[in-house]
Amino acid sequence: MQVETARKLVTEQLDTLSNALASGHSEQLQSYLTAMARFHKYSLSNVFLIMLQKPEASHVAGYHTWRSLGRQVREGEKGIAIIAPMRLGKKDDLQEGTASEDESVVRFRTAYVFDVSQTEGEPLPGIGEANGEPGTFSDRLRGLIKSLAIELEFSDDLGGALGVSKGGKIAVKSGLPPAQEFTVLVHELAHEILHHRKDTPRPSKTFRETQAEAVAFIVAQGIGLDTGTASIDYIHLYQGDAKTLLDSLEEVRQAATEILSALLADE
Repeated sequence: MQVETARKLVTEQLDTLSNALASGHSEQLQSYLTAMARFHKYSLSNVFLIMLQKPEASHVAGYHTWRSLGRQVREGEKGIAIIAPMRLGKKDDLQEGTASEDESVVRFRTAYVFDVSQTEGEPLPGIGEANGEPGTFSDRLRGLIKSLAIELEFSDDLGGALGVSKGGKIAVKSGLPPAQEFTVLVHELAHEILHHRKDTPRPSKTFRETQAEAVAFIVAQGIGLDTGTASIDYIHLYQGDAKTLLDSLEEVRQAATEILSALLADE
């Protein structure tokens, strides 16, 4: 697949999603957020490409990565095309007027990955199936919050709220069930990452809450929690605007990747 073809497919997929959102099909957005949980290390464009070519994919990697894990891509399996950056040195690709002698040049190429269902061999190590219980991920999440110099406290009364983000401090209602406490903590941490780090005007409350809940949904999915209908109201944010959708989901993806990468670091 050519890079330009791949980009065209991404654009078409965005248009399709925007139209679905405008029509009230929130379940399609939920499927994209679920995909982000499975493929949080990939760019938003590559998530779209993976879903477009193999919607049932659950764990993708390159040919050599699968071999290093003791698995082999089965003969005859078709690869899933993604867009990969390629940094070239000045001697490899230096065009007059585009780069100085000290600069490298970034080009993009088509690369191929394979889903685990296309491979055979050694079983994959688990990533902590929670089955509704976050288990050790709760402690890891608290450790991440502490490492970011964010104070965490529990309170019997937060004025009806389950959690509050105050910029450097998170408060969570005491006595929540483990899975709910985990998702509330992720939601408030997402606020800290997305809405308190940046020295820019704060977006609307609807925008902030939707972004934070999207991050909570992705992270919960990523560690194996049953998220139910967590994203059912997300559609109200986007109103069918492809650019807003792309900008918003990219920020969501980055925040979710930061949290998931820390939680799954030892897996």
